[in-house]
Amino acid sequence: MTEDTSKLNTSKLGTKQYWDDFYAVEKNNFDENPEDTGECWFSDSDAEEKMISFLFDNLNELSIREDSTMCDVGTGNGHLLFSLREEGFKGKFTGIDYSENSVEFATNIAEQNDVDDIKFEVVDIYDERWSENCPKYDVVLDKGTLDAIALSGLKFGEKTAVELYSNIVQKMLNPGSVFLITSCNFTEQELTRIIESDNLKVWKKIDYPSFEFGGVKGQTICSIAFVKK
Repeated sequence: MTEDTSKLNTSKLGTKQYWDDFYAVEKNNFDENPEDTGECWFSDSDAEEKMISFLFDNLNELSIREDSTMCDVGTGNGHLLFSLREEGFKGKFTGIDYSENSVEFATNIAEQNDVDDIKFEVVDIYDERWSENCPKYDVVLDKGTLDAIALSGLKFGEKTAVELYSNIVQKMLNPGSVFLITSCNFTEQELTRIIESDNLKVWKKIDYPSFEFGGVKGQTICSIAFVKK
């Protein structure tokens, strides 16, 4: 079933060069104006606010605590982690991205704002040397990263990058830990088929406004929390 949902048309948004160039511009804008901390992805759907509210609403369930360790996969400018810190979470945070310019940009924002307890690292999650020995977290976050991966068309052997994604995320989680992902490219059903496995199961979902077209109901974005068994 995963095969049907992982073959989106490729796009420049799935290339490392695109994101290196994008964050080089964002970084230059920030250098000129420290108030310009870059784009907040999915802001028109309030996805970031809903993800943060979800974590607060489920505080002290499973591995979600005020001092939970969290990792943002494909962190970009680190906006989600900065917002979580501002809202009161105080565990160790790590943002990872394969774009060096992204990590440099997020690090510059942290330094400019005297944030010294969020770490940003250049990581390619498909590098087996990293994934086989990666740190484990209480909460792993993805806001649009799988969407970008799906547009890359990357394959590793016989499997696509999308098909391998769930197994990599599992390695970043302890039993009882939570993976919260937001997507605008996949439906809830598709995202569930891609992520769910023997070890990762759907726990809860975030509600978004739905629309109806041609008698079919849907929504433009979805967020699902999975728990590692």
